Amino acid sequence: MFKNRAEAGRRLSDAMPQYSRSDTIVLAIPRGGVVIGYELANKLGIDLDIIVPRKIGAPGHPELAIGAIAEDGAIHLNQQIIESLGIEDGYIREESARQIAEIKRRTTTYRGDDRKSLDIVRGRTVIITDDGLATGATMIAAIISVKKYDPTQIVVAVPLSPSHTVIELERLVDNVICLERPEWMSAIGEFYEDFQQVDDEIVIELLKQGRTKKRLEESGQGDLP
Repeated sequence: MFKNRAEAGRRLSDAMPQYSRSDTIVLAIPRGGVVIGYELANKLGIDLDIIVPRKIGAPGHPELAIGAIAEDGAIHLNQQIIESLGIEDGYIREESARQIAEIKRRTTTYRGDDRKSLDIVRGRTVIITDDGLATGATMIAAIISVKKYDPTQIVVAVPLSPSHTVIELERLVDNVICLERPEWMSAIGEFYEDFQQVDDEIVIELLKQGRTKKRLEESGQGDLP
């Protein structure tokens, strides 16, 4: 359905021109979501930053999300899966701590500053984006985290997500914009012709480009080569 993440981001931005406002900010989930977020910010002329939730995987099956945790400790747990697998609290605490350590590494690497808070979203419209959703666990953790900082509204914008995940998210935010809503999917990459891994260097460069372009636009030099 999508050539690559950049093309998906451009198509997504075409579906949401109403958010081209100065009080709007995109929070992209690394790594792949930053490519989507860059295209949204570029096309809509809005700020770009990141939010870094991490999946909490099941014991022995890390690809199976039993929940997710965000950089400020906001956590979402799927109690149904946890109870069905008999997962103990001790495992959840240990895995959560491990993921928090990785979140800290990523936020320091990507942001390159000392900011420890998402206070930049206060009083603003916040668009949270990723390159696709499956269970939606990491997105829900991100939403829980952002809500603590009193945004004006929260919008989830993604190229694709199962319809049941979209329905769940619609209960949590003001709007969900999703281009493709398959009834069933086994992997996000199946919906992209090119789904190469995005490394840290690409994330850092896109964030840098986004901030530079925004500064040029604010100074009236945005059209310069």
